[in-house]
Amino acid sequence: MRIHPASLLATAIAAALAACTPSPDNTQAADTSVADSAQADGVETVGQLTVFDSSFEDVIALEAQVEKLTGDEFTWSEGPTWVNDGQYLLFTDVPENRMYRWSQAEGLSVFLEPSGYTGPELDTLREAGANGLSAEATGTVLLADSGSRLVARFDPATKEKTTLATHFEGKRLNSPNDVIARSDGAVFFTDPPYGLKDMNDSPVKEQAANGVYRIDADGSVHLVDGQLSFPNGIALSPDERTLYVANSDPERPVWMAYTLDDAGNASDSRVLADASDLMGDGVHGLPDGLAVSTDGLLFATAPGGVLVMDANGKRLGRIETGSAIANTAFGDDGRTLYMTSHKFLARVPLKVAGLGFQR
Repeated sequence: MRIHPASLLATAIAAALAACTPSPDNTQAADTSVADSAQADGVETVGQLTVFDSSFEDVIALEAQVEKLTGDEFTWSEGPTWVNDGQYLLFTDVPENRMYRWSQAEGLSVFLEPSGYTGPELDTLREAGANGLSAEATGTVLLADSGSRLVARFDPATKEKTTLATHFEGKRLNSPNDVIARSDGAVFFTDPPYGLKDMNDSPVKEQAANGVYRIDADGSVHLVDGQLSFPNGIALSPDERTLYVANSDPERPVWMAYTLDDAGNASDSRVLADASDLMGDGVHGLPDGLAVSTDGLLFATAPGGVLVMDANGKRLGRIETGSAIANTAFGDDGRTLYMTSHKFLARVPLKVAGLGFQR
């Protein structure tokens, strides 16, 4: 294998190189770039890059460093989104019912607490906080409120929420997890039972399915798919004709791709990729959050880190932080990938830009 040092400093510190991840059937032999935890100009670097296909070099410089931006201060960091008006990142700590703000200029601060459920303590709740966030061009942020069991639109300026959906066919939603909007105003979200104690066996779970849903402009809620066990992260292709959904089930760790018609209904679906071969003892993470670049690449959290895949599910490489990564978001000028990595926030520079950012 070829070794690509993450930096001269990291190379000097690294005493040994990590073994290559076994190559999946549809990739070339994996090359690994190691950047063991180090200090450079006051910034701690962690993790490594694993190359499955030579085109990965067009996505990220192989000497790129993964920067650790915070201490290990979160229980489970999630749902990052970049707010362009103000140049800052919002993300959540779901079990702690807290939303954070991070910027290069001001660092980390608590932005909203509680972020989700605001009522008296309930013994039926497992995770009371908000989960996935998705910034809109208007400056508002879509919010999957796991604890309150609803989808809302959030105004960062006033911190006010406007509820978009609480029920489907007269029954209360489980615990909305992630959310994304199409340019025509349709809002798609996932609704696994992670926010409920006992999850699928919760006595307050009303929906038979753990669904993928769509909210139309008139407020009506429609089931896109009710067959997934634990639908989680959600994203759209650049042309908005394909909806991607991660299934965070260790028994079926896959990403689904749905072809959407003009109304937002799924005309067909397929398994885009399967992460079963990446799982194993000591491997952290599952298919969870995901983000899409302007050229249609998927940055999908997976066992071991963030998989970078093309629109056909081919693995190009993996970005690793050394811990389970819950979700990702593009930020800054669009060529920075922010990662909520279990207890900390991290980022890495890219050569490609995320959707919503100018090239």
